[in-house]
Amino acid sequence: MSGRAAVTGFGAVTPLGVGADVLHRRAVEGASGLVAGRGLCADFTPEEFLGRKEVRRADRFTHLAVAAADEALGRAGWSTRGSPPYPPERVACVIGTGVGGVRSHEAQLARLAQHGDAFVSALLAPMMMPNAAAAHLAMRYGLRGESYCVASACAAGAQAIGSGLRILAAGEADAVVVGGAEAAVSPVLHAGFRNAGALSPTGRSVPFARDRDGFLPGEGAGILVLERPEAAAARGATVLGEILGYGATSDAHHLTAPEPSARAAARAVTTALEAAGRAPHQIAYVNAHGTGTVLNDRAEATALRLALGEHLAAVPISSSKSYLGHLLGAAGAVEAIATLLALRHATAPPTVGLRDPDERLGKLDHVHTARSLPADGRPTALSTSFGFGGHNAVLVLAAGATEGGD
Repeated sequence: MSGRAAVTGFGAVTPLGVGADVLHRRAVEGASGLVAGRGLCADFTPEEFLGRKEVRRADRFTHLAVAAADEALGRAGWSTRGSPPYPPERVACVIGTGVGGVRSHEAQLARLAQHGDAFVSALLAPMMMPNAAAAHLAMRYGLRGESYCVASACAAGAQAIGSGLRILAAGEADAVVVGGAEAAVSPVLHAGFRNAGALSPTGRSVPFARDRDGFLPGEGAGILVLERPEAAAARGATVLGEILGYGATSDAHHLTAPEPSARAAARAVTTALEAAGRAPHQIAYVNAHGTGTVLNDRAEATALRLALGEHLAAVPISSSKSYLGHLLGAAGAVEAIATLLALRHATAPPTVGLRDPDERLGKLDHVHTARSLPADGRPTALSTSFGFGGHNAVLVLAAGATEGGD
Protein backbone atom coordinates (compact mmCIF):
# COMPACT_ATOMS: atom_id res chain seq x y z
CA MET A 1 0.00 0.00 0.00
CA SER A 2 1.55 3.29 -1.12
CA GLY A 3 1.19 6.50 0.85
CA ARG A 4 2.59 7.42 4.22
CA ALA A 5 1.08 8.28 7.58
CA ALA A 6 2.54 10.29 10.43
CA VAL A 7 2.17 8.65 13.83
CA THR A 8 1.45 11.47 16.25
CA GLY A 9 0.29 9.39 19.18
CA PHE A 10 0.29 5.88 20.54
CA GLY A 11 -0.82 4.17 23.72
CA ALA A 12 -0.75 0.66 25.09
CA VAL A 13 -2.03 -1.51 27.89
CA THR A 14 -0.17 -4.82 28.11
CA PRO A 15 0.83 -7.50 30.60
CA LEU A 16 3.96 -5.40 31.25
CA GLY A 17 1.86 -2.52 32.55
CA VAL A 18 -0.25 0.48 31.61
CA GLY A 19 1.38 2.79 29.09
CA ALA A 20 3.60 2.58 26.04
CA ASP A 21 6.67 3.81 27.92
CA VAL A 22 6.29 0.99 30.45
CA LEU A 23 6.02 -1.50 27.60
CA HIS A 24 9.36 -0.45 26.14
CA ARG A 25 11.23 0.04 29.41
CA ARG A 26 10.32 -3.35 30.84
CA ALA A 27 10.76 -5.13 27.50
CA VAL A 28 14.35 -3.97 27.07
CA GLU A 29 15.01 -4.97 30.69
CA GLY A 30 14.08 -8.50 29.71
CA ALA A 31 11.00 -8.56 31.95
CA SER A 32 8.07 -10.84 31.23
CA GLY A 33 4.38 -10.25 31.83
CA LEU A 34 3.63 -13.96 31.62
CA VAL A 35 2.54 -15.45 34.94
CA ALA A 36 1.28 -19.01 35.35
CA GLY A 37 1.09 -19.42 31.59
CA ARG A 38 -0.98 -16.29 30.90
CA GLY A 39 -0.34 -12.66 30.06
CA LEU A 40 -2.87 -10.63 32.04
CA CYS A 41 -2.98 -6.85 32.40
CA ALA A 42 -2.85 -7.12 36.19
CA ASP A 43 -2.04 -3.43 36.72
CA PHE A 44 -5.06 -2.25 34.73
CA THR A 45 -8.13 -0.89 36.56
CA PRO A 46 -11.00 0.06 34.20
CA GLU A 47 -12.50 2.52 36.69
CA GLU A 48 -9.42 4.73 36.33
CA PHE A 49 -10.50 5.46 32.76
CA LEU A 50 -14.26 4.89 32.71
CA GLY A 51 -17.18 5.58 35.01
CA ARG A 52 -18.80 2.65 36.80
CA LYS A 53 -21.79 2.68 34.47
CA GLU A 54 -19.52 2.68 31.41
CA VAL A 55 -17.52 -0.22 32.84
CA ARG A 56 -20.67 -2.29 33.36
CA ARG A 57 -21.88 -1.61 29.83
CA ALA A 58 -18.70 -2.64 28.01
CA ASP A 59 -16.52 -5.73 27.76
CA ARG A 60 -12.95 -5.77 29.00
CA PHE A 61 -11.53 -5.57 25.48
CA THR A 62 -13.30 -2.23 25.08
CA HIS A 63 -12.00 -1.06 28.49
CA LEU A 64 -8.46 -1.80 27.33
CA ALA A 65 -9.02 0.02 24.03
CA VAL A 66 -10.29 3.15 25.81
CA ALA A 67 -7.28 3.27 28.14
CA ALA A 68 -4.82 2.86 25.26
CA ALA A 69 -6.68 5.44 23.18
CA ASP A 70 -6.70 8.00 26.00
CA GLU A 71 -2.92 7.74 26.11
CA ALA A 72 -2.58 7.88 22.32
CA LEU A 73 -4.79 10.93 21.88
CA GLY A 74 -3.19 12.69 24.82
CA ARG A 75 0.25 12.09 23.37
CA ALA A 76 -0.97 13.43 20.02
CA GLY A 77 -2.19 16.61 21.69
CA TRP A 78 -5.86 15.83 21.01
CA SER A 79 -8.65 16.32 23.51
CA THR A 80 -9.41 12.97 25.11
CA ARG A 81 -13.07 13.83 25.69
CA GLY A 82 -14.20 16.15 22.94
CA SER A 83 -13.67 17.22 19.37
CA PRO A 84 -10.53 16.24 17.41
CA PRO A 85 -8.29 18.92 15.84
CA TYR A 86 -9.93 18.27 12.46
CA PRO A 87 -13.53 18.39 11.29
CA PRO A 88 -15.06 15.36 13.05
CA GLU A 89 -16.32 13.91 9.78
CA ARG A 90 -12.70 13.87 8.56
CA VAL A 91 -11.51 11.54 11.33
CA ALA A 92 -12.01 7.77 10.99
CA CYS A 93 -11.59 4.90 13.45
CA VAL A 94 -10.54 1.31 12.69
CA ILE A 95 -9.96 -1.15 15.55
CA GLY A 96 -9.04 -4.79 15.13
CA THR A 97 -9.94 -7.71 17.36
CA GLY A 98 -9.91 -11.46 17.07
CA VAL A 99 -12.97 -12.44 19.08
CA GLY A 100 -14.42 -9.25 20.60
CA GLY A 101 -16.32 -9.53 23.86
CA VAL A 102 -15.82 -13.22 24.54
CA ARG A 103 -15.64 -12.71 28.32
CA SER A 104 -19.07 -11.08 28.38
CA HIS A 105 -20.41 -13.86 26.18
CA GLU A 106 -19.10 -16.54 28.52
CA ALA A 107 -20.43 -14.76 31.62
CA GLN A 108 -23.92 -14.50 30.18
CA LEU A 109 -23.90 -18.12 29.01
CA ALA A 110 -23.20 -19.06 32.63
CA ARG A 111 -26.14 -16.88 33.80
CA LEU A 112 -28.40 -18.49 31.22
CA ALA A 113 -27.43 -21.98 32.35
CA GLN A 114 -27.76 -21.18 36.06
CA HIS A 115 -30.76 -18.84 36.21
CA GLY A 116 -32.60 -18.95 32.89
CA ASP A 117 -33.05 -16.58 29.97
CA ALA A 118 -34.72 -13.84 32.01
CA PHE A 119 -31.36 -13.15 33.68
CA VAL A 120 -29.31 -12.68 30.50
CA SER A 121 -28.21 -9.05 30.15
CA ALA A 122 -29.97 -6.94 27.54
CA LEU A 123 -26.54 -5.43 26.90
CA LEU A 124 -24.97 -8.71 25.81
CA ALA A 125 -25.02 -7.98 22.08
CA PRO A 126 -23.41 -4.51 22.30
CA MET A 127 -20.87 -5.82 24.81
CA MET A 128 -19.74 -8.83 22.78
CA MET A 129 -19.92 -7.44 19.23
CA PRO A 130 -16.42 -7.09 17.72
CA ASN A 131 -17.08 -3.51 16.55
CA ALA A 132 -17.86 -2.35 20.10
CA ALA A 133 -14.39 -0.91 20.72
CA ALA A 134 -14.44 1.14 17.51
CA ALA A 135 -17.94 2.38 18.31
CA HIS A 136 -17.01 3.37 21.87
CA LEU A 137 -13.92 5.27 20.72
CA ALA A 138 -15.88 7.11 18.03
CA MET A 139 -18.47 8.18 20.60
CA ARG A 140 -15.95 9.06 23.30
CA TYR A 141 -13.81 11.29 21.09
CA GLY A 142 -16.40 12.62 18.64
CA LEU A 143 -15.01 10.84 15.57
CA ARG A 144 -17.67 11.06 12.86
CA GLY A 145 -15.80 9.62 9.90
CA GLU A 146 -15.99 5.97 8.93
CA SER A 147 -15.55 3.54 11.82
CA TYR A 148 -15.43 -0.22 11.75
CA CYS A 149 -13.77 -3.37 13.06
CA VAL A 150 -11.22 -5.61 11.38
CA ALA A 151 -11.61 -9.21 12.55
CA SER A 152 -8.82 -11.22 10.93
CA ALA A 153 -7.53 -13.20 13.89
CA CYS A 154 -3.87 -12.57 14.74
CA ALA A 155 -3.43 -10.13 11.83
CA ALA A 156 -6.33 -7.85 12.86
CA GLY A 157 -4.31 -5.15 14.63
CA ALA A 158 -1.86 -4.79 11.75
CA GLN A 159 -4.64 -4.85 9.17
CA ALA A 160 -6.47 -2.12 11.09
CA ILE A 161 -3.36 0.05 10.76
CA GLY A 162 -3.14 -0.82 7.07
CA SER A 163 -6.80 0.07 6.62
CA GLY A 164 -6.18 3.45 8.24
CA LEU A 165 -3.27 4.01 5.88
CA ARG A 166 -5.56 3.32 2.93
CA ILE A 167 -8.21 5.71 4.20
CA LEU A 168 -5.65 8.49 4.44
CA ALA A 169 -4.14 7.66 1.02
CA ALA A 170 -7.60 7.81 -0.56
CA GLY A 171 -8.12 11.30 0.85
CA GLU A 172 -11.18 10.18 2.81
CA ALA A 173 -9.88 11.48 6.14
CA ASP A 174 -7.24 13.74 7.63
CA ALA A 175 -6.61 11.42 10.57
CA VAL A 176 -7.47 7.90 11.69
CA VAL A 177 -7.48 6.33 15.15
CA VAL A 178 -6.36 2.73 14.62
CA GLY A 179 -5.21 -0.29 16.58
CA GLY A 180 -6.33 -3.49 18.22
CA ALA A 181 -7.79 -4.74 21.49
CA GLU A 182 -8.29 -8.19 22.95
CA ALA A 183 -9.32 -9.73 26.28
CA ALA A 184 -9.65 -13.36 25.30
CA VAL A 185 -7.84 -15.13 28.14
CA SER A 186 -10.80 -17.39 28.85
CA PRO A 187 -11.28 -21.02 29.88
CA VAL A 188 -13.10 -22.08 26.72
CA LEU A 189 -10.61 -20.49 24.31
CA HIS A 190 -7.73 -21.80 26.39
CA ALA A 191 -9.16 -25.30 26.09
CA GLY A 192 -9.74 -24.91 22.37
CA PHE A 193 -6.22 -23.68 21.63
CA ARG A 194 -4.73 -26.36 23.88
CA ASN A 195 -6.67 -29.14 22.17
CA ALA A 196 -5.61 -27.76 18.79
CA GLY A 197 -1.98 -28.12 19.86
CA ALA A 198 -1.27 -24.37 19.62
CA LEU A 199 -0.74 -23.60 23.33
CA SER A 200 2.48 -24.40 25.12
CA PRO A 201 1.87 -27.41 27.39
CA THR A 202 4.96 -26.53 29.41
CA GLY A 203 3.71 -23.02 30.20
CA ARG A 204 6.72 -21.31 28.66
CA SER A 205 6.61 -19.64 25.27
CA VAL A 206 9.99 -19.05 23.60
CA PRO A 207 9.69 -18.23 19.90
CA PHE A 208 12.47 -19.53 17.65
CA ALA A 209 13.82 -21.87 20.35
CA ARG A 210 14.83 -25.40 19.44
CA ASP A 211 12.38 -26.81 22.00
CA ARG A 212 9.53 -24.34 21.41
CA ASP A 213 6.12 -25.91 21.90
CA GLY A 214 3.46 -23.23 21.40
CA PHE A 215 2.22 -19.83 22.47
CA LEU A 216 0.65 -18.53 25.68
CA PRO A 217 -2.51 -16.37 25.70
CA GLY A 218 -2.39 -12.69 26.59
CA GLU A 219 -4.61 -9.62 26.66
CA GLY A 220 -4.04 -5.97 25.89
CA ALA A 221 -4.59 -3.08 23.51
CA GLY A 222 -2.53 -0.80 21.32
CA ILE A 223 -3.93 2.37 19.72
CA LEU A 224 -2.19 4.77 17.31
CA VAL A 225 -3.15 8.16 15.91
CA LEU A 226 -2.31 8.42 12.21
CA GLU A 227 -2.42 11.73 10.36
CA ARG A 228 -1.65 12.89 6.85
CA PRO A 229 1.93 14.16 7.13
CA GLU A 230 1.05 17.58 5.71
CA ALA A 231 -1.90 17.91 8.09
CA ALA A 232 0.22 16.97 11.09
CA ALA A 233 2.87 19.51 10.04
CA ALA A 234 0.23 22.22 9.58
CA ARG A 235 -0.98 21.87 13.16
CA GLY A 236 2.56 21.65 14.53
CA ALA A 237 2.26 18.08 15.79
CA THR A 238 5.27 16.12 16.95
CA VAL A 239 5.74 13.13 14.65
CA LEU A 240 6.67 10.10 16.72
CA GLY A 241 7.13 7.84 13.73
CA GLU A 242 5.85 7.00 10.29
CA ILE A 243 4.01 4.14 8.65
CA LEU A 244 5.90 3.96 5.37
CA GLY A 245 4.37 0.91 3.75
CA TYR A 246 1.88 -1.90 4.15
CA GLY A 247 1.53 -5.24 2.42
CA ALA A 248 -1.17 -7.89 2.87
CA THR A 249 -1.84 -11.25 1.24
CA SER A 250 -3.69 -14.51 1.88
CA ASP A 251 -2.23 -18.01 1.99
CA ALA A 252 -5.47 -19.52 0.64
CA HIS A 253 -4.26 -22.77 2.17
CA HIS A 254 -5.63 -23.74 5.61
CA LEU A 255 -7.62 -22.18 8.45
CA THR A 256 -4.89 -22.66 11.06
CA ALA A 257 -1.68 -23.92 9.46
CA PRO A 258 0.54 -21.57 7.44
CA GLU A 259 1.30 -22.45 3.82
CA PRO A 260 4.67 -24.27 4.00
CA SER A 261 6.36 -22.52 1.07
CA ALA A 262 5.53 -19.14 2.67
CA ARG A 263 5.37 -17.51 -0.77
CA ALA A 264 2.28 -15.44 0.03
CA ALA A 265 3.72 -14.27 3.35
CA ALA A 266 6.95 -13.31 1.60
CA ARG A 267 4.96 -11.37 -0.97
CA ALA A 268 3.35 -9.36 1.83
CA VAL A 269 6.84 -8.39 3.04
CA THR A 270 7.99 -7.50 -0.47
CA THR A 271 4.84 -5.48 -1.16
CA ALA A 272 5.29 -3.49 2.05
CA LEU A 273 8.94 -2.77 1.21
CA GLU A 274 8.07 -1.66 -2.32
CA ALA A 275 5.31 0.61 -1.03
CA ALA A 276 7.78 2.13 1.43
CA GLY A 277 10.48 2.55 -1.20
CA ARG A 278 12.88 0.52 0.92
CA ALA A 279 15.33 -2.23 -0.01
CA PRO A 280 16.06 -5.23 2.24
CA HIS A 281 19.46 -3.85 3.28
CA GLN A 282 17.72 -0.75 4.69
CA ILE A 283 15.84 -2.75 7.33
CA ALA A 284 17.46 -2.28 10.74
CA TYR A 285 15.16 -4.49 12.87
CA VAL A 286 12.36 -7.04 12.56
CA ASN A 287 9.71 -7.35 15.23
CA ALA A 288 8.56 -10.82 14.26
CA HIS A 289 5.14 -12.38 14.58
CA GLY A 290 7.06 -15.14 16.37
CA THR A 291 4.30 -17.21 17.97
CA GLY A 292 6.54 -19.98 19.27
CA THR A 293 4.73 -22.75 17.39
CA VAL A 294 6.85 -25.05 15.25
CA LEU A 295 4.95 -24.40 12.01
CA ASN A 296 4.54 -20.63 12.36
CA ASP A 297 8.15 -19.90 13.27
CA ARG A 298 9.33 -22.07 10.39
CA ALA A 299 7.02 -20.39 7.88
CA GLU A 300 7.95 -16.91 9.09
CA ALA A 301 11.68 -17.57 8.84
CA THR A 302 11.14 -18.90 5.32
CA ALA A 303 9.06 -15.87 4.31
CA LEU A 304 11.60 -13.40 5.65
CA ARG A 305 14.45 -15.21 3.92
CA LEU A 306 12.57 -15.19 0.59
CA ALA A 307 11.84 -11.47 0.92
CA LEU A 308 15.07 -10.17 2.45
CA GLY A 309 17.53 -12.64 0.97
CA GLU A 310 21.04 -12.81 2.40
CA HIS A 311 20.48 -9.57 4.34
CA LEU A 312 18.18 -11.40 6.77
CA ALA A 313 21.18 -12.91 8.57
CA ALA A 314 22.34 -9.40 9.53
CA VAL A 315 19.00 -8.00 10.77
CA PRO A 316 18.28 -8.12 14.53
CA ILE A 317 15.04 -10.03 15.10
CA SER A 318 12.93 -10.59 18.22
CA SER A 319 9.40 -11.50 19.23
CA SER A 320 7.23 -9.52 21.66
CA LYS A 321 5.12 -12.62 22.33
CA SER A 322 7.95 -13.99 24.45
CA TYR A 323 7.08 -11.48 27.17
CA LEU A 324 3.47 -10.48 26.41
CA GLY A 325 1.93 -13.73 25.28
CA HIS A 326 -0.15 -13.83 22.14
CA LEU A 327 -2.57 -10.88 22.16
CA LEU A 328 -4.44 -12.23 19.12
CA GLY A 329 -6.23 -9.32 17.41
CA ALA A 330 -4.32 -6.75 19.47
CA ALA A 331 -0.90 -8.26 18.72
CA GLY A 332 -0.16 -6.45 15.45
CA ALA A 333 -1.00 -3.03 16.89
CA VAL A 334 0.91 -3.50 20.15
CA GLU A 335 3.88 -4.91 18.25
CA ALA A 336 3.85 -1.95 15.84
CA ILE A 337 4.07 0.36 18.86
CA ALA A 338 6.86 -1.76 20.34
CA THR A 339 8.69 -1.47 17.01
CA LEU A 340 8.30 2.31 16.87
CA LEU A 341 9.59 2.58 20.44
CA ALA A 342 12.56 0.38 19.59
CA LEU A 343 13.42 2.73 16.71
CA ARG A 344 12.87 5.88 18.78
CA HIS A 345 15.12 4.64 21.56
CA ALA A 346 17.54 2.89 19.20
CA THR A 347 17.18 -0.26 21.32
CA ALA A 348 15.63 -3.57 20.32
CA PRO A 349 14.04 -5.66 23.08
CA PRO A 350 15.03 -9.32 23.33
CA THR A 351 13.15 -12.54 22.75
CA VAL A 352 12.87 -13.36 26.44
CA GLY A 353 14.13 -16.79 27.42
CA LEU A 354 15.75 -17.61 24.07
CA ARG A 355 19.00 -19.44 24.79
CA ASP A 356 19.08 -22.29 22.29
CA PRO A 357 17.80 -21.07 18.89
CA ASP A 358 16.57 -23.62 16.39
CA GLU A 359 19.32 -23.86 13.77
CA ARG A 360 16.83 -25.52 11.40
CA LEU A 361 15.32 -22.05 10.87
CA GLY A 362 18.54 -20.94 9.19
CA LYS A 363 20.87 -18.15 10.21
CA LEU A 364 18.97 -15.46 12.13
CA ASP A 365 20.37 -12.60 14.21
CA HIS A 366 18.36 -13.23 17.36
CA VAL A 367 18.25 -10.51 20.03
CA HIS A 368 19.07 -12.34 23.29
CA THR A 369 19.53 -9.20 25.39
CA ALA A 370 18.65 -5.59 24.57
CA ARG A 371 20.49 -4.57 21.41
CA SER A 372 21.48 -1.10 20.20
CA LEU A 373 20.00 -0.08 16.86
CA PRO A 374 21.14 2.68 14.48
CA ALA A 375 20.21 6.08 15.89
CA ASP A 376 20.87 8.16 12.76
CA GLY A 377 19.47 8.19 9.25
CA ARG A 378 15.81 7.45 9.98
CA PRO A 379 16.20 3.72 10.67
CA THR A 380 13.44 1.48 9.30
CA ALA A 381 11.92 -1.70 10.69
CA LEU A 382 9.43 -4.43 9.83
CA SER A 383 6.54 -5.59 11.98
CA THR A 384 4.98 -8.82 10.76
CA SER A 385 1.60 -10.39 11.55
CA PHE A 386 0.39 -13.75 10.25
CA GLY A 387 -3.07 -14.83 11.40
CA PHE A 388 -5.29 -17.91 11.47
CA GLY A 389 -7.07 -18.09 8.15
CA GLY A 390 -3.88 -17.34 6.26
CA HIS A 391 -4.00 -13.57 6.72
CA ASN A 392 -0.56 -12.00 6.20
CA ALA A 393 0.01 -8.34 7.10
CA VAL A 394 3.31 -6.49 7.18
CA LEU A 395 4.13 -2.91 8.19
CA VAL A 396 7.24 -0.89 7.39
CA LEU A 397 7.86 1.70 10.10
CA ALA A 398 10.36 4.51 10.61
CA ALA A 399 11.41 6.58 13.60
CA GLY A 400 10.22 10.15 13.99
CA ALA A 401 11.34 13.00 16.22
CA THR A 402 12.96 12.06 19.52
CA GLU A 403 11.77 13.12 22.94
CA GLY A 404 13.46 12.76 26.28
CA GLY A 405 10.24 11.53 27.89
CA ASP A 406 9.55 8.76 25.44
